[in-house]
Amino acid sequence: MPFFIKSKRGNTTGSRFSKGGSKRKISQNKDPGAKRRTKLDDEEIESDSDIGSDAEYKKRKDEYESSEDEETVEEKKLRLAKQYLAQIEAEEAEKREDEEEDFNRDIISHRLKQDILEQTGRLQREVADNYLVPTVEDITVLRGHQLSVTCVVISPDSRHLFTGSKDCSIIKWDIQRRKKVAVIPGGRKGTEKSHVGHTEHILCLAISSDGKYLASGGLNKLVRIWNPDDCTHVHFFPGHKDAISSLAFRKGTHQLFSASHDRSVKVWNVEDRTYIETLFGHEDSITCVDSLSRDRAITGGGRDGSVRIWKVVEESQLVFHGHKGSIDCVALINESNFVSGADDNSISLWVVTKKKPLVMVRNAHGRPDTDVNENRHNPVTSSENWITALTSLQHTDLIASGSKDGCIRLWKAGQDMKSLTPLFTVPVNGFVNSLKFSKDGDMLVAGIGQEHRLGRWWRIKEARNGAVVIKLKQKTSN
Repeated sequence: MPFFIKSKRGNTTGSRFSKGGSKRKISQNKDPGAKRRTKLDDEEIESDSDIGSDAEYKKRKDEYESSEDEETVEEKKLRLAKQYLAQIEAEEAEKREDEEEDFNRDIISHRLKQDILEQTGRLQREVADNYLVPTVEDITVLRGHQLSVTCVVISPDSRHLFTGSKDCSIIKWDIQRRKKVAVIPGGRKGTEKSHVGHTEHILCLAISSDGKYLASGGLNKLVRIWNPDDCTHVHFFPGHKDAISSLAFRKGTHQLFSASHDRSVKVWNVEDRTYIETLFGHEDSITCVDSLSRDRAITGGGRDGSVRIWKVVEESQLVFHGHKGSIDCVALINESNFVSGADDNSISLWVVTKKKPLVMVRNAHGRPDTDVNENRHNPVTSSENWITALTSLQHTDLIASGSKDGCIRLWKAGQDMKSLTPLFTVPVNGFVNSLKFSKDGDMLVAGIGQEHRLGRWWRIKEARNGAVVIKLKQKTSN
C-alpha cells in the first residue's frame, strides 16, 4: 500500500516533469531563424549609430542638449540686455515727452493764468527798474505837420505811427525808416460835404487792438473811421453836439468809446457801424477816456473835478474825487488801478475800491524857475505846468507824464500802488500833448506842439511841432 502511494506520487511528479520537459522541447523546437533575425536587427541598429551602447548614446545626447541649453542662456542674456536697453531708451524717450508735455503744459497754464489775471486786472509786472536813461541817439523827431501835434497812436505791431494835428491832417509814419507812408489831408472849414477828412482841429486818435480800424475825432463833432493799412475812409459817426476830445477802443473788440465836450460818452460798434448807447453823468466837458478788456470805460471830467468809471453792462458808474484842478488826463494801469493828472501839476494813483487817491504827487513837473530847457523867454511857475499827457505801460509799474516844463518824466508805481517814484526824464521842448508806449515797452512816442492841444493859453515859439520817438532800453541780465 505505501509502495502504491509512493509510486503514485512519483508518477504524479514524473508527469509534471514530463510536462516541463515537453515545454522545453517546444521552446527548442521554435524557428531558429527568428533568434538570428533578432540578433541581426540588434547588430544593424548598432552599426547605424556611432554610439556603442544605449547608455553612451543617452550620455552624448544629454551632453549635446546641455551644450544647446548653455548657448541659449547666453543668447537669452543678450536678448534680455537688448530688451533692457530698448526699455530704458523707451522710458527715457517717454520721460522726455512727458517733460516736454509738462513744459508745454506749464507754458500754456502760465499763459492762461496771465491772460486771466490780465483780464481781471490783477496781473502786474515790475519792469520800471530795468529801464536805462535814453541817450541822444535814442531820440528821433518826426516832423511833417504845420501846426501842433495833438495826438499819437502806435500800431499793434509797433511798425507804424499815426499822428493827428491842429492842421486837420493825419500822417502815417514808418517808425523804422522814419518816413511818411501816407497822409490824410485836412480840408477847410465849411467843406465837410465835399472833403473826405477833417476840416477842423483833430484832437484824438485811437486804433483797435487788432489794427483793423483807426478812429479820429475833433472839433467837427464827428467820429471818423479809417483803414489803417491804406488810410482810406470807412465810415463816420455823427451824434455828439460838441467837440470830441478823446477816443478809446475796448481791448480785443471793435467797441469804441468817444468822449466829448458835450459832457457825454457814446458807445459805438465799429464793426457793425452801429450806435449802442450814451452815458451821462459828468457836469463839465469830458477831456479824456481810456479802456481795457472789461466792458468799462474811465473818463476825466475836466473842471467838474471827477474821474468816473462806467460799468456799461451794469448801467452804473463809480465816481472819484481828489484833484483840486481840472482833470485833463487819465490812464488805466490795469483793471483795478489808474493814474490821473490835473492842471494843478499833480499826479494821483488810484484803486477802484477807494474814492480817494492812494498817493498824490504834487508839483510833479514843478520847477518854479525860468530856466525850462533854456526857454528864458517864457517864464513859468510850477502851478503853470499842467499835466497835459499821461500813459502807462499797461499791467506794469511804468508810467510816463508830460507837461510844458521841457521834459517827459518816467515814474515807477510802487507796490500796492502806494508810492510814485521818479525814474528819469527825457528832454523835449514844447507842450507834450500825447504819450503812448509801444505794446512791448521798447518805445515811447510823444506828440509835441507849440500850443496845448485844447487851446492857446501859451505858445512856446522855440518848440517844433512833431512827434518824438524815444527808444527805451532795458538792463541786460548777467
